[in-house]
Amino acid sequence: MPYLDLASHRLHYRIDGDSAGKPWLMFCNSLGTDLSMWDRQASALSQTYRVLRYDRRGHGLSSVPPAPYALSDLGHDVLALLDALNIDRAHFCGLSIGGLTGQWLAVHAGDRLGKVVLCATAARIGTRESWDSRMEAVRKDGLGPLVAATAERWFSPAFIAGNPDTVGNVLDRFAATLPEGYAGCCAALADSDLRGKLHRVANPVLAISGEDDPVCPPSDLEAIAAAVERGQHVSLAGRHIFNIESSTPFDAVLSDFLGPCSSNLSAGFYPPGHFRGA
Repeated sequence: MPYLDLASHRLHYRIDGDSAGKPWLMFCNSLGTDLSMWDRQASALSQTYRVLRYDRRGHGLSSVPPAPYALSDLGHDVLALLDALNIDRAHFCGLSIGGLTGQWLAVHAGDRLGKVVLCATAARIGTRESWDSRMEAVRKDGLGPLVAATAERWFSPAFIAGNPDTVGNVLDRFAATLPEGYAGCCAALADSDLRGKLHRVANPVLAISGEDDPVCPPSDLEAIAAAVERGQHVSLAGRHIFNIESSTPFDAVLSDFLGPCSSNLSAGFYPPGHFRGA
């Protein structure tokens, strides 16, 4: 398994697809998950793209530097990984805190990104009080007591009932996340507010929401699409982790957005209204 060793921690990453001149596509996971949340997308898209996934600091097989973390720390981890792999530019797809990381990158290092897909996220997620409370609870009791409520936020009741193994695998990985790493990322969320900076984003952006997401509702993604220079919004069935719950339509929308001029990471976009729900 490949790792990138940095000054304070190491990042676990994975590459799918061969290098025959294909453009890079990078995925960034949500809070309390690991790179396996993108298994379906890596399988579906690795024939067209060279797919890069990684475990955020404090998650999965990456190490856990001392908390707290800042959003800039998470963004610089991405840049360090791109630098280490000699990737000048990559398309980027992130969900929840992964989408917030993508927003930070688009604001501060947009030249390193091609098209940007922001899923189930917001320019400001939650409140300082809510994240402080979450950090306190996790440091006291671990993530186990949060599993049931997390399942309800992440997946619809019908999907939970019909896909127990899939949901169980995601929740097992959530429960196994170390409290220090989880709390460190909660601190990053508590301090992050990009609402006044998104107008600086020039990359083509697709904001995707879950129709029934209680964490980041469609209005949050609509606001992102409206704030950036070239933004579109589409909503898919499901709650917060809709790339798993609605994987087939998600893969189709992602491929459709990335497809035109995909070998030119800075070119190509869609006219207003191209996507349903835009």
